[in-house]
Amino acid sequence: MSQPSPWWMPDIHADRQPFLRARRRVLAALRDYLEMRDFTEVETAILQVSPGNEAHLHAFSTELATPDGTRRPLFLHTSPEFACKKLLAAGERRIFEFARVFRNREQGALHHPEFTMLEWYRIGEPCEALMDDCTQFLAIAASAAGTDQFSFRGRAADPLAAPERLTVAEAFTLYAGIDLLGTLGEHAGDRNALAAQARTAGVRVADDDAWSDIFSRVLVERIEPRIGDGRATFLTEYPRPEAALARPKASDPRVAERFELFVCGVELANGFGELTDPVEQRTRLEAEMAKKERLYGERYPIDEEFLAALAHMPPASGCALGFDRLAMLAARASRIDQVIWTPLF
Repeated sequence: MSQPSPWWMPDIHADRQPFLRARRRVLAALRDYLEMRDFTEVETAILQVSPGNEAHLHAFSTELATPDGTRRPLFLHTSPEFACKKLLAAGERRIFEFARVFRNREQGALHHPEFTMLEWYRIGEPCEALMDDCTQFLAIAASAAGTDQFSFRGRAADPLAAPERLTVAEAFTLYAGIDLLGTLGEHAGDRNALAAQARTAGVRVADDDAWSDIFSRVLVERIEPRIGDGRATFLTEYPRPEAALARPKASDPRVAERFELFVCGVELANGFGELTDPVEQRTRLEAEMAKKERLYGERYPIDEEFLAALAHMPPASGCALGFDRLAMLAARASRIDQVIWTPLF
């Protein structure tokens, strides 16, 4: 079991101060950027009826006790997404939040159970606008931290260089020799077709692996280690089965309007052209929870108010960025806890 970190010891805090000061400057600079572009900063509730419905995210649960003795299960949110989308349905048009979020079973150089996520939304604007924001954020963070290079575990990237853009299908072809789109239908993937290609590429495939399990293993083992070197990489057009909250791409419904940003091999941001069809969204969330139950033996409730709000939400794009990871890269720290003021470990 991990022991609490003695971060409060004066000598340890003195070593951490340069990283923490850089974090503060980066946060202030990003807030200025967003506010200058007419974004409204919001503060969403941490306690929610559902923590989120992604199969591989694990939440902290708690209980609300009312004065009459009634008890009701609640969760600490893994993302402010559901609440932010309710605000968009209510009439907000450009919003952002530096949200404190909570994820269980996460600890390591890039993971902490409580961390800060910068989440922002643009009504009526495409994913490309969010990618432009991300590109600006890299330059802003570098300037605020006083560096011209991001680095992590021996890998480096120029925060001022124009990011590379690769579709997921292009990356699978380039780095694994796999025809990903050939394994995809409009609604599901062909498990056996992907398994055969993965085995040919030397990727281990278990008999009980589903299409998504194989996809994730190829992505982690063959793609992610090869991107974000020298400059940032946007990985775009994720397969529809891997984008439960994103709308399908109009020109090819096998893929979705989803991108991720990688820098020095670190996943930094995850953006979507937001799905606003409540019927389709329910189907996808239920599928995610069925997958979670199969893999982990648990499932979380679906937020019915969130689904009801989607019917009133205009077309939008939104993105979540791991703020601590960005601060870590900009400050050239080696672990995420070095840029968290009061780390648990």
